[in-house]
Amino acid sequence: MTDIVLKKGLKDVYFDTTETSYIDGSVGKLLYRGYNIHDLAEKSTFEETMYLLLHGELPTTKQLESIKGQLADSLSLPEPVQEIIGHVKNAHPMDVLRTAVSALSSTDPEVSDNSEAATLRKGVRLTAQSLVAITSHNRIRDGKTPISADPSLSLAGNFLYTLHGERPTKEETELMDKDFILHAEHGSNASAFGARVAASTLADVHASITAGLGILKGPLHGGAAEAVMKMSQDIGDEANAGAYIKEKISAGGRVMGFGHRVYKAEDPRARHLREGCRQLGEKKGQPKWFRILSAVAEEMKPYGSKGIHVNVDFWSGAVYHLLGIPEDLFIPIFALGRVPGWTAQVLEQFADNILLRPLLQYDGPMDLEYIPLEKRG
Repeated sequence: MTDIVLKKGLKDVYFDTTETSYIDGSVGKLLYRGYNIHDLAEKSTFEETMYLLLHGELPTTKQLESIKGQLADSLSLPEPVQEIIGHVKNAHPMDVLRTAVSALSSTDPEVSDNSEAATLRKGVRLTAQSLVAITSHNRIRDGKTPISADPSLSLAGNFLYTLHGERPTKEETELMDKDFILHAEHGSNASAFGARVAASTLADVHASITAGLGILKGPLHGGAAEAVMKMSQDIGDEANAGAYIKEKISAGGRVMGFGHRVYKAEDPRARHLREGCRQLGEKKGQPKWFRILSAVAEEMKPYGSKGIHVNVDFWSGAVYHLLGIPEDLFIPIFALGRVPGWTAQVLEQFADNILLRPLLQYDGPMDLEYIPLEKRG
């Protein structure tokens, strides 16, 4: 047998080319379709960024209005899907969202059409429908009636409005919008790879995104923001940050919100939520979360020389908390922002498809003699 080089976790393995995003982890650089994430986070909107990812270019005014109209038309769920959400309302929100997306495949007239045009339309619909599924479920489990979306609001505005029943402020909407942009696409991460594996079998986009959702639920992928908020609550006060970090590291634990599989410099997405967290905390009369996280970041600075830096999840959990969002919705928010990115990658897979089928090196016994059942005792 020839020598086999194992790449555990497929680390550093390139399996295809992409035009959706570029990551240089050594310097902390992220581009969507060639555009720097800093420019998009500061100047764009989620709807613009969504169009960019799906179509490869920034939209004109007419194109932007068109995709906004498509999204507005999809901000509702078929009655059978609403009923399913009611039946599974006690499940984790990620399980409910995954179930809802899967169920939506049974009501979508284009579900089996894998053409580019149909997949684009389905990706747009699923982005809006995912929003409704998340916020409707949250209200149903609280014994409340779901709120109909307001077509005059952006997706970010509608997320907060249909979640709380109150129109969000401009600042709250812009911060939520920025968060969606920062989560929209990120190369061949675990969930995107899973979506592409499903697409490589020529499964439809509903199946591919359902696969992505199942993978995203794992705490090593989508659950970090929730863990960071729990860490902040455990610390309780900025004065306790140093002792907490020392105890955590000495026990061999991991400080959540730090380090990344790809980035060896600061995650370029992280900075865009930091100032928003500070301002929102002051406005809400809860500045302590920013202070606690800032103290943690200061304590972790010495580990920067080892490539351990703040990642995007570090500030997002506190932002969600300050926006009144339940902690178990943190991962679904990530998922909602990522639907356009998953769709773009599914489109790439369809465009030049080959079945994704890596190999496993066998490491077990060979050529065993079969013993009949009656002789096994």
